[in-house]
Amino acid sequence: MKWPGSLQGQLALALGLGLTLLWLATAWITATLFRAEMNNVFDSTLEETAQRILPLAVLDVLGREEEGISQRIATLRQHEEHFTYLVRDDQGRVLLRSHAAEDANFPTFDGVGFRQTASHRLYYDAALKGTITIAVAEPLSHRTEVAREVLVGLALPLIVVIPFGLIGVLLIVRRSLRPVRRFSRALASRGARDLSAVGDGSLPDEIKPLAEAVNEVLNRLGRTLEAERSFTANAAHELRTPVAAALAQTQRLMAETSDTNAAGRAAEIEVALKQLTRLSEKLMQLARAEGGRLRRDAVSDLRPVLSMVLADFDQVAGPDRIKSNLPADPVLSDLDPDAFAIVVRNLIENALRHSVGDTPVDLQLTADGTLRVINDCPPVAPETLAQLTARFERGQTGADGSGLGLSIVQAIADGAQTTLELHSPAAGRADGFEAVFKLPE
Repeated sequence: MKWPGSLQGQLALALGLGLTLLWLATAWITATLFRAEMNNVFDSTLEETAQRILPLAVLDVLGREEEGISQRIATLRQHEEHFTYLVRDDQGRVLLRSHAAEDANFPTFDGVGFRQTASHRLYYDAALKGTITIAVAEPLSHRTEVAREVLVGLALPLIVVIPFGLIGVLLIVRRSLRPVRRFSRALASRGARDLSAVGDGSLPDEIKPLAEAVNEVLNRLGRTLEAERSFTANAAHELRTPVAAALAQTQRLMAETSDTNAAGRAAEIEVALKQLTRLSEKLMQLARAEGGRLRRDAVSDLRPVLSMVLADFDQVAGPDRIKSNLPADPVLSDLDPDAFAIVVRNLIENALRHSVGDTPVDLQLTADGTLRVINDCPPVAPETLAQLTARFERGQTGADGSGLGLSIVQAIADGAQTTLELHSPAAGRADGFEAVFKLPE
């Protein structure tokens, strides 16, 4: 039998087996003690019977006119005779016997006391200086039958009690471990960004130190992540103003200078500053994805948000670059609309940036809340595909980008307790790249 892995199963099995063995041992000891006491009682009964019958037998024998006559005591009605007796004289002649007594069951008298044969337990006594003896016998089968009935009487309640006892042990263990199961479920149901304290005052004293240690670890981890997110957000925010000012000064310099070399260098600076601006914006989105509350208490239709983002891209990339397919019915979700806009924007930007030529990007939103963004490109190697959601991972491409777009979407998926799947080739195609984002229900 395999020992269960759960604490509840181990406790229930150990307590159940322990109680069962204890009950069986108690029943065995009780039966042993009862058997010994029963033998004493039956032996006392044999002795008492002999001492009561012997005086009567002596009077009966002395009152006879003739000596050595054997007499069998008649019975008033048929019954099972557990005790039989035989009265003899000093010459071994049977003077008196009970109606069921058989001579073969009564060995010759050899002294007062108990004797035991293969089939009977006997008690011998004597009177008139040993001239008249009595032997009272009880079949050993009678004692065995009584002992068996006692054992059955002890075993039958145990057969009923033990299963109910095991069920009771299981229920008690389950009830006692209920706070531990709540603690386990609370930990298991936590999202990737939920680092709040877990546990309550109902935990057993043995588990409270573990809960306190877990909460302390969560608290330290939360402070560390909060410091990281705060630094990222503050650094990105603080960069926006000086970078914007530097970009404006660069563009003004390009407009005012007549030096070709200076204008070329200013153009390079402009490109670098625009890249820095995009990077700061991505860092702020990443901080928002990792730190903000991504799900709301109420659901809303996310199609208008998607339409607004598509309208922005139509102005920048052109109306023919994105082919969208939206359902006619509302797509309801408790995902924060701003977070959903960040997801859509990053997936579309990634698709446009890595598409082959000016091939259109296919965007689909289904009624069950599945967002698919597909673009044309050569198949991506599986080992590269598995690393694309890491920060600053750009894969094997020469296209411009910060390497944060897919990691931002993955952070939102983790924080909202949903999934982001990347496929290459795209489903039903021999090439292409497909990102599948599932809206939380």
